[in-house]
Amino acid sequence: MKTEELTAIGLSEEQITKVFELNGKDVNAAKEAGKTSRDEEVKNLTDQLTTTKDALKAFDGVDPEALNSEIQSLNQKLQEKDQEWAAKLAERDFNDTLSEAITKSGGKNAKAIAALMDLKTLRESKNQREDIDKAIEEVKKDNDYLFNSNEPINNPVAKTGGKKPEDSAAKREAARKAMGLPPEEDKK
Repeated sequence: MKTEELTAIGLSEEQITKVFELNGKDVNAAKEAGKTSRDEEVKNLTDQLTTTKDALKAFDGVDPEALNSEIQSLNQKLQEKDQEWAAKLAERDFNDTLSEAITKSGGKNAKAIAALMDLKTLRESKNQREDIDKAIEEVKKDNDYLFNSNEPINNPVAKTGGKKPEDSAAKREAARKAMGLPPEEDKK
């Protein structure tokens, strides 16, 4: 703002002086406020710089390539452990499924039945339960003795001939007499 501009709008010399005084007060107040905030900002930035320099000193002598290779090595080991645990869990689940299917089918000896099956193919199978059941049925066809029988009477034995019951009673009496025992009483 210039004196000529204020005179052109019709202000007197006294009014122009008053306007410059008021404007000067506002400008000085703004300068002081700016100086104070600038000083605080400079102090904050200096503190941040000092803190950053102190933090960087902790990394003096550290080889970033060595740190990166160590991080990659640790990540690789972590992946290997994850894969190892996943394999162990899959093996446990497979063994549980196999054992459950053998028990359900009436198997007498799970180890013997499993030994007759192609376990590698069954482990890699997409539908393990059904494939295990089919494999058990195949083993059952050829090795029925490894499974409980569904016969109403297991291995029935009948007389194959021989002497009459009276003959065996006579032999029993002869044996009692030879041992010095009294004759058997009739149980009628």
